[in-house]
Amino acid sequence: MSRKGKVLVAMSGGIDSTVVALMLHEQGYEVIGITMKTWDYAASGGGKKETGCCNLDSFNDARQAAVDHGFPHYVLDIREEFGNFVIDNFVEEYMAGRTPNPCVLCNTHIKWAALLKRANALDCEFIATGHYAKVREENGRHVLSKAKDLTKDQSYVLWGLGQENLSRSLYPLGDYLKTEVRELAYDMGYKELSKKAESYEICFVPDNDYRGFLKRRIPTLEASVANGDFVTTDGTVVGKHKGYPFYTIGQRKGLDVAFGKPMYVTKIIPETNTVVLGEEQELQQQKMLVSGVNPIKYATIPEGIKAVTKIRYKDAGAESTLHHENNQIAVAFTHMVKGIAPGQSAVFYEGDDVIGGGIIRSVLES
Repeated sequence: MSRKGKVLVAMSGGIDSTVVALMLHEQGYEVIGITMKTWDYAASGGGKKETGCCNLDSFNDARQAAVDHGFPHYVLDIREEFGNFVIDNFVEEYMAGRTPNPCVLCNTHIKWAALLKRANALDCEFIATGHYAKVREENGRHVLSKAKDLTKDQSYVLWGLGQENLSRSLYPLGDYLKTEVRELAYDMGYKELSKKAESYEICFVPDNDYRGFLKRRIPTLEASVANGDFVTTDGTVVGKHKGYPFYTIGQRKGLDVAFGKPMYVTKIIPETNTVVLGEEQELQQQKMLVSGVNPIKYATIPEGIKAVTKIRYKDAGAESTLHHENNQIAVAFTHMVKGIAPGQSAVFYEGDDVIGGGIIRSVLES
């Protein structure tokens, strides 16, 4: 029996999760490595090989690290549960005129559920991942907060985790810079891994062509939505588009309509297959409604609390006030923010701590 306890480590084969597994092993934890296969990209008809968490080479890298250090490693096939939930939601959200964030959904409903289920079966007290984030216990709550390396911080994509998940999660990289993690990998003898490039692609869309993915999932889609209207804010028809699911809020390139000035997608109306275009200032909004909210720092999000709200992963965040409205959270920004996209996640911060988060459902009139 380990003096630190037993931990199930999610190992993708990448540098971060490998360093986590080896670090915990060296610290005296009884480590069990597990690699989750979420998607068989060849089945989608795409033109690029599997990458990231679904790459066979990555599976082998994870297993080799476990063999090198003498702890067990398993591959867990969760393709069926992943596909039925995450991918169906991905398609449904685009068909509803929204822009989904499948990684958040996968973390919340698939990966952590799969990890906890196997951790329980293997009598593991903890689960650990290579995410850059921190968690601590305070006032009876397990509080998620930003990592030391703010350029790599991943607290935004973990907002959906419940208290049980957070209470058993270890994030060893929360106190490290990415450069320090690369140095650790090098010092541990993994010189090639220390130089390994990172993947920012959605695992089931490794060619980054979500439009092609949608067309393969729904063979009749392109024909059914082609030749919808591009309109301006006042309703003037200014051209034809390729189909509303193929556009996102804030998009400027690929509109194939000449205006003599930059124009952006400001609204998508699936009911009429209409895409609204406007100038950059028309992307500026001040209020939005967020649903499916998961409170983290507090059992209930305090009415009227001041927060810095992020509306996308790379967003710096903006000052706001949070109000309860019909079991949802209405966010009122202090100043205008650009490009609120329904379907994306909104995450509320108090300092470095995550108050909670949810899914942007609509823009509200100021």
